[in-house]
Amino acid sequence: MNTLTQILRGLLFFVLTLFGMAMAFIFMVSTAIAIGVLYIVARIKGRPFGVRAYWDSRRPPAPARSFKNKDVVDVEMREIP
Repeated sequence: MNTLTQILRGLLFFVLTLFGMAMAFIFMVSTAIAIGVLYIVARIKGRPFGVRAYWDSRRPPAPARSFKNKDVVDVEMREIP
């Protein structure tokens, strides 16, 4: 009886493993399809496709600096006894 239980547990584990691998494969394929669609849409619209382009479009513009002298240094010094 113990052998039969072990075989059934092994079979259940094997079936669950195959089911998990199938789910992972479907997830990878659907992700690849989604990235492909995003790439095609970006090419059609004439925009670059990549992480840097996305990050640059989402980041707020940097504030303009109005230094007349470019050699401005801000240093705080302390004496250590």
